[in-house]
Amino acid sequence: MNFLKKASLTLMASAVLLSGPAFAADKPVVGLIMKSLANEFFRDMLEGTKEHAKKNGTYELRAVGMQNETDFQSQINAVENFITQGVDIIVIAPADSRAMVRPLKKAMAAGVVVINFDVSLDAAAKKEQGVELAFIGPDNRDGARLAGEALAKNLGAGGKVVIIEGNPGADNAHERKKGFEDAIKSGGLVLLDSRTAHWETEEANNVFTNMLTANPDIQGVMAANDSMAIGVVKALESAGLAGKIKVVAFDNIPAVGPMLEDGRLLATVDQFGRDMAANSIELALEVLKGAPQLTGWVKTPLKLVVSDK
Repeated sequence: MNFLKKASLTLMASAVLLSGPAFAADKPVVGLIMKSLANEFFRDMLEGTKEHAKKNGTYELRAVGMQNETDFQSQINAVENFITQGVDIIVIAPADSRAMVRPLKKAMAAGVVVINFDVSLDAAAKKEQGVELAFIGPDNRDGARLAGEALAKNLGAGGKVVIIEGNPGADNAHERKKGFEDAIKSGGLVLLDSRTAHWETEEANNVFTNMLTANPDIQGVMAANDSMAIGVVKALESAGLAGKIKVVAFDNIPAVGPMLEDGRLLATVDQFGRDMAANSIELALEVLKGAPQLTGWVKTPLKLVVSDK
């Protein structure tokens, strides 16, 4: 992708064991650590990375996902396991932006090239641990703002909305909430409530059902990812309100395509997750070959996708 060619930064990576052939002595081994594979975003990412590994043919892929979005201990265990296995690269989308800094520092000390993608590690925690790691990923605040502005345009000033937040321990959850709040302010919307559903579909269904009971005048919902938006839409369908209360989200996973087509979902933000891990691995391979180590933020693209209903 073009953003890789333009990047003037250096990076490091992550993993958890799901698939991949036995380690080959003549190829570097890449450990990919994702978040919950119950989330279609990461299942799609895994498939895209497998395809990249097969097509690229220059590295061995080991991949792992969490049981659920709050199970960051399994990510810590994955880092430890990859260090023991002697992988060359770890590429990670951290579930908790602070908790993962210390184990990744240990991996770096062991000579592993580490790349942080999708969810940024906490800046204060990195400084505290003396860790320099580049971040590969989108501007989550700006993306959420785009989705929020689409909702504001649809509802008009005074529209009453709620936010369904992601995992409080994750940087992208904080950034997306800020982006929604930016759109609320600029669009003159009224925020009735904001609660976390930890990125999970069923939890979002329950959280939003309670919100709707407490605030029957809700006109719009800002969900921090598509998985939670699916839970919101299910709750609206149960209440006979599908399409009447407008919903925006983030990720553009395949499952929300039909919802965009029929208007149950007003808008989402595509962050091209299928390619994100593969692109991060390409950068890590360059570092492994001796390219200068990058620092800072390598921004990946975003695109607003709006229903025409």
